[in-house]
Amino acid sequence: MRAMPPQASLPRFVSGAASWPRLRPAAGAIRTLRTVAETIPSTSIKILRLVEAVRQWRRPLMANYRSVGLVPTMGALHEGHLSLIRAAARENHHVVVSIYVNPAQFGIKEDLASYPVTWETDVAALARLDREFADDGANLGRISAVFAPTTSEMYPSGFPGQEVDSKGSFVTITPVGEVLEGASRPTFFRGVATVCMKLFNIVQPDRVYFGQKDVQQTVVIKRMVEDFMMPTRVVISPTTREPDGLALSSRNVYLGPRRRRVAVVLSRALRAAEEVYRSDRLHRGAILGAASNVTKTTLQAQMELPPDQRVAFEVDYISLADPETLQEVDAVDPSKGAILSGAIKMQPVEQPREGEDLGHSGGPAVRLIDNIILPPKAK
Repeated sequence: MRAMPPQASLPRFVSGAASWPRLRPAAGAIRTLRTVAETIPSTSIKILRLVEAVRQWRRPLMANYRSVGLVPTMGALHEGHLSLIRAAARENHHVVVSIYVNPAQFGIKEDLASYPVTWETDVAALARLDREFADDGANLGRISAVFAPTTSEMYPSGFPGQEVDSKGSFVTITPVGEVLEGASRPTFFRGVATVCMKLFNIVQPDRVYFGQKDVQQTVVIKRMVEDFMMPTRVVISPTTREPDGLALSSRNVYLGPRRRRVAVVLSRALRAAEEVYRSDRLHRGAILGAASNVTKTTLQAQMELPPDQRVAFEVDYISLADPETLQEVDAVDPSKGAILSGAIKMQPVEQPREGEDLGHSGGPAVRLIDNIILPPKAK
């Protein structure tokens, strides 16, 4: 959204242009790329680090009419990512998984430096999935390559920075990128659209795969593909959830057990709002009122607990929006349906108990998002 044998020698991603050593082919290195390929151990999955290496790999597939599916990720792979890769393998001859922590979609005060970097477990998960595909005759293809570039490779003119007024080459999709998440994180969708445009131009996939959890992202990417007439189909897969309803996210590792138990408040709030819609009440006040009641009563109950037990959170927004424009609606149009979405910020544990597991990187504040699609009602 990185491995150099031996894996232990791999530098950790930190941030921006300083994150990775610049990997540029020396004179004659392009010729070497054609004959020497790094692979995930015990698999045929290539690890491609350079744009030119991806293009060399892609050209003969295009000439032979072999389809390619791309699954963009920022690593820290979980079952949601793997479900997207499975969907891509069913529909394409070759699957490319990109692993790139894109600094452009983080704000200057966000958690880029602490974002989980799990290359070893990621490639192990891909190797296991590749063996699963080998035993499954229902798949059209398998994982063929991992694209793991450096920031200097992805931003050859230099990384332009994370500030709102940064200068550089960006892709901005408005107005759908300016509301909801875009209102709270003004550089986020600019960074997402920019890196996806780069990935699509590099890999030239026939299909790209995203999860519904990041519903606004899917709307932004669909709009970008349509408006720029890109020959790629955007495929959206349902949100993968834990048994208690929490949407899978790479950021869940920050929570720790105490906050993890309370983090289901967002999915519970959205489910309560969905039930109102299913009961044929279409007005905004009734639908969002049900969600608000869940968040308010949950927070009140937490605040009545002692500091070494409670969990605080803030609701950024809960939205009822048009499924195409993401503009807020006063009532759901039953012929179109709507998107219920929300974001909450789980605050750091106020008073840790001795030896308490606070989560990855000491349990910083965690922003969680989720959504439910309200389908059109049958006439």
